[in-house]
Amino acid sequence: MLITGASSGMGREAAILLAREGHRVYAAARRMDRMADLAGRGVTAVELDVASSDDNERVVNQVVEGEGRIDVLINNAGFGLYGPVEEVPLGDARYQFEVNLFGVAHLTQLVLPHMRAQGSGRIVNVSSVGGKVFSPFGSWYHATKHALEGWSDCLRLETAPFNIQVVLVEPGLIRTDFGDVAADQLRKYSHGAYRASIAPLLRMRDNPRVMDRGTKAEVLAEVFLEAATADKPRRRYVKGMLGRPALFIRKWLGDGIYEFTLRLAIR
Repeated sequence: MLITGASSGMGREAAILLAREGHRVYAAARRMDRMADLAGRGVTAVELDVASSDDNERVVNQVVEGEGRIDVLINNAGFGLYGPVEEVPLGDARYQFEVNLFGVAHLTQLVLPHMRAQGSGRIVNVSSVGGKVFSPFGSWYHATKHALEGWSDCLRLETAPFNIQVVLVEPGLIRTDFGDVAADQLRKYSHGAYRASIAPLLRMRDNPRVMDRGTKAEVLAEVFLEAATADKPRRRYVKGMLGRPALFIRKWLGDGIYEFTLRLAIR
């Protein structure tokens, strides 16, 4: 199986766990230096930028040539671009889609012919609770995850006749460097007209009492394992701090109450 975004966080822990369970795992990421120890854990590390078509083709070919097949693709690579819609350059927004959606799409297009030929396969797309809800200044990130949700649901119907399953994993707040990257992006835009609104978000991000309560990446690795290997996987797996409460509030109490809850949380 091939898992992207495996140099840290959920992807790394999932790659290690899957290999420990006896699976042949190719762990892909841009930062090869952070995967140097994976060989000793039974994982094959490969360099991959999912926004590069050449990289995607090279890595899929490497897996198929090395194993003779590809049974599982876990699309985990992604990042969060945060900032006001008014101020985030559209070039940055397009790159957010290149990584979080079109990179997923291209890798999926590359593996599907092999899965159809072998008569089975599974695509696990790592979305987010943010694919169902929303938060301040996360417009471009949430847009990619909302798109990934709908894209994956359509794909599930298309590939079912070929015995290819499509599964979504929707993490909540997880202890990874995702939040640090998102906060760095937000700080770039904290000096203009939206400064007063951004400041509480940054204070919350810098508060260890809040962020240390996030779910450990190892917990999500267990979810990845089930999503990738269960005989009858769910369509969606929700796991992580605040994930289910956020979904419940928006679905059953409505957008007004959900937005009121957000304002209380970040004031």
